[in-house]
Amino acid sequence: MNQAAGEPKVRLWELVQKFRTAMLITRAPDGSLRGRPLSLASKHDGGKLYFSTSIDSPKVEEMAASPEVVVTLQDSALYVSISGTAQISRDPALIERLWSEPWRVWFPEGKSDPSLSIVTVTPREAEYWDQTGAKGIKYFLELIKAYATGTTPESGASSNNSKVKL
Repeated sequence: MNQAAGEPKVRLWELVQKFRTAMLITRAPDGSLRGRPLSLASKHDGGKLYFSTSIDSPKVEEMAASPEVVVTLQDSALYVSISGTAQISRDPALIERLWSEPWRVWFPEGKSDPSLSIVTVTPREAEYWDQTGAKGIKYFLELIKAYATGTTPESGASSNNSKVKL
């Protein structure tokens, strides 16, 4: 990997901007992990991720008991995993800033809906695998070669992969 020290962080947030939905993974009271799809309300706003949710959602209780979460984002050639700490907020100024009219489906009273809350995830570390562009083409060719020769491609050899401390 020939990247300057700051480049993986910059690339991470460029990749996150490409997504509209993420999986938020929390720890349930019995210790099991639970993943739920949520729309990203804001991405990399001050280094944080935001989601809207109902204050009555089981995930709110889970995050109160165990605030360590994982956010995953994926499409056919791009994968991001972000580990961090979640907080629940009902701050009217934050809700005002993040409000999106499509949320009205879940929060019929709009910004003042009493069940509306915001999940704020403060990332600690992340990892991404970017198989788009030239790296993606090289990876696809390696897969074809491996299939034709009955071998296994080297893990991550053609993926732009970085671990990022935040």
